[in-house]
Amino acid sequence: MNTLQAIVLAIIEGITEFLPVSSTGHMIVASSFFGIAQDDFTKLFTIVIQLGTILSVIVLYFKRFFQTLDFYFKLVVAFIPAVIFGLLLGDFIDGLLENPITVAVSLIVGGMLLLKVDDWFGASEGTEISYRTAFKIGLFQCLAMIPGVSRSGASIVGGMTQKISRTTAAEFSFFLAIPTMLGATLKKSYDYYKAGFVLSEDQINLLIIGNIVGFLVALIAIKSFIGYLTKNGFRIFGYYRILAGIVILVVHFFIQKLTII
Repeated sequence: MNTLQAIVLAIIEGITEFLPVSSTGHMIVASSFFGIAQDDFTKLFTIVIQLGTILSVIVLYFKRFFQTLDFYFKLVVAFIPAVIFGLLLGDFIDGLLENPITVAVSLIVGGMLLLKVDDWFGASEGTEISYRTAFKIGLFQCLAMIPGVSRSGASIVGGMTQKISRTTAAEFSFFLAIPTMLGATLKKSYDYYKAGFVLSEDQINLLIIGNIVGFLVALIAIKSFIGYLTKNGFRIFGYYRILAGIVILVVHFFIQKLTII
């Protein structure tokens, strides 16, 4: 991975992490395009630069973190399903991360669902999140372990199914991203450390650059997304996902055909 590739991947991460379009899916496609998807450092990079996007949530919602312990307990309850399913399905999930077909299909199916979400749940105006609701949102978030599903999209829709507003669901999804992404980063980093993977000075610099770029881009993406989502809903993201999924399938099979020839 070179510096330009690191910056491009970080920009993609910053833009897509909090949009319902699947950051993991976009990172897989982009790294495959660069021809570095199979590289161990690339896999680590795509996880570790999530720290920058986590920091963007903390900066934007700094005052909101000074809440009662009840708020943090609800985050823990919502986080528990990800811990359980992550430990149980870790190897299976890692296998899916290398399959662009999985990404494409997930994008298309998820896009079709987003076209209808506003009709089904868009009228919800609730702002209170109970422990039961938090746990159900956590279960929905686990769907994002399938590449292309979108962690933010799954958790936001999960909140809307429990009759809370799009804005409330989106903001809770942002907060939930912190323990979820931090946990994934620490686990993946430990796995690489245990396997004897040692970072070079250049790789450390790429991680620093990636986190800075991801942080700055995510700041803009979060503020823009909340404003757009409140006014317009999910429909445009549904169309985008379907188009992106079709393009990935066409390109993938076209390249396969060329390879066979």
